[in-house]
Amino acid sequence: MIPKSYSPDIENISLKFPSGRDNRTFLSYQVCVIVPVRNEGGHLCQTLEALRKQTDVNGQQLPPDAYEVLVLVNNSTDESFQIAAKYAQDFPEFSLSVGSILLPEDQAHIGTVRRLLMDEAYNRLTQAGNVNGIIASTDGDTIVDSQWVSHIIAEIKRGNDAVGGRILTQKEKGNARLYHLRDVTYRCLLAQAECLIDPLIHNPYPCHFQYFGANMAVTCKMYEQAGKLPVIPFLEDVAFHKALMSVDARVRNSVHVKVHTSTRTDGRVQVGFSEQLKKWQQEEKTHQTQMVEDVTALLRRFSLKNLLRKCWSGYQESRIIDQDELDHVASVLQLNSGWLEAAMIESTYFGSFWNLVQRSASGDLSGDVALQPVDHAIKQLRQFIKKPDITAFQKSPAGRSLLEHYAKA
Repeated sequence: MIPKSYSPDIENISLKFPSGRDNRTFLSYQVCVIVPVRNEGGHLCQTLEALRKQTDVNGQQLPPDAYEVLVLVNNSTDESFQIAAKYAQDFPEFSLSVGSILLPEDQAHIGTVRRLLMDEAYNRLTQAGNVNGIIASTDGDTIVDSQWVSHIIAEIKRGNDAVGGRILTQKEKGNARLYHLRDVTYRCLLAQAECLIDPLIHNPYPCHFQYFGANMAVTCKMYEQAGKLPVIPFLEDVAFHKALMSVDARVRNSVHVKVHTSTRTDGRVQVGFSEQLKKWQQEEKTHQTQMVEDVTALLRRFSLKNLLRKCWSGYQESRIIDQDELDHVASVLQLNSGWLEAAMIESTYFGSFWNLVQRSASGDLSGDVALQPVDHAIKQLRQFIKKPDITAFQKSPAGRSLLEHYAKA
């Protein structure tokens, strides 16, 4: 569960970057990469090496003015700041700025630090006149692909507002990685099934499910429009993705934008990848079956979302309401048809309309989804993808049969 957002006095926290290029006459970079760091001495050099050696798609080194990197070390007890500062000194041609900050205990978490960095990147890009600049985020234990920056730029140039890249894990021993790979297989297949049922022009298959802090990017314009990164102690990236979807941001889940991250279990946050790995390790020791959300219920949700999207889009285009379709969806969700119609008319964005429906529904969208063994879920998804119901691509009223099919399953 995403924690509630709160707002410490972020605006009054002044960042200084004594090491590297911390001049206030910012160059007009295309991309500003932010790297929050806390006790990452064992990984940081590799992270910075990968960021320094960025190339274009032909393997040519990117010019110095293509991107800059901001590293902010917070509340570290190791040599992270010294390592990053020395790296900046050793490679003066690399546009790297390094800062350090000691935050009060109640603010010393990833939500605060990533927000401070993303705000700093936003300010640098916009003050330099680059309102179309890109804020890219990774982590201090993560190694970006050699063409990471180039692929982010390419995805934004295609008309997207934000990019979520693939987060791959480094190969290490232990069954926790096997649990992780099964989970990734399930979620990637689920993303493919969603593309079949509720396709989006800007995010076609192949795509994936990830939009996380270790590999995400957003334009300055959309960063501001989405309300900036929520200041919460964990899952700040998940909350930001939800905010993006609420304003119908064109988010591309690109398979070309790749990073590799560590599979450590000594995490820096209460809820995150490292904690999930630790949980899987414990489950493996006790021979517990790996469980995931029930496929049938999720496919039904995708179908409902698609039907509502068609209703909302049709109204936006023609100001005409497909009353039969809307009444049908209202019946399935156990919502008052008049309320659903009013909510649709008043919603500027489909994403905010969908969020409102999910909060209000007492039918198929209410409550937690049942669980099933991951192996069964993967098999079921592969069967669906191999022979998807053709009505997934048809308009109302034929599209209704897909919903009814899964409602009976």
